[in-house]
Amino acid sequence: MTDTTPSVDESVADEGSAPAAPRVVWNDAAMDSSFANVINVVNTREEFILLFGTNRSWNPAEAQEWKVDLSNRITLTPHAAKRLQILLQQRLQDYEERVGSISVG
Repeated sequence: MTDTTPSVDESVADEGSAPAAPRVVWNDAAMDSSFANVINVVNTREEFILLFGTNRSWNPAEAQEWKVDLSNRITLTPHAAKRLQILLQQRLQDYEERVGSISVG
């Protein structure tokens, strides 16, 4: 399935104005989906690495150790990591305005 999502207002620009940014076409034909309830982030000067996994501990509140099955590793440039931070912050703010505050910890 291919989803076309406009990245800018598609209104007609006046002559002489800056050209509109290109549209982004999302192709999800080869996409895999997975679930994660644990994430960790490590970084170097050149990259940010996001590690996703699933906590397999039966009772995490009382466990001496957590057993986490890592399933995905995503490596981002610092620029892409910053964009991800901005996008997540915006989406979390929208979510909390609709549903309520998320308590972490």
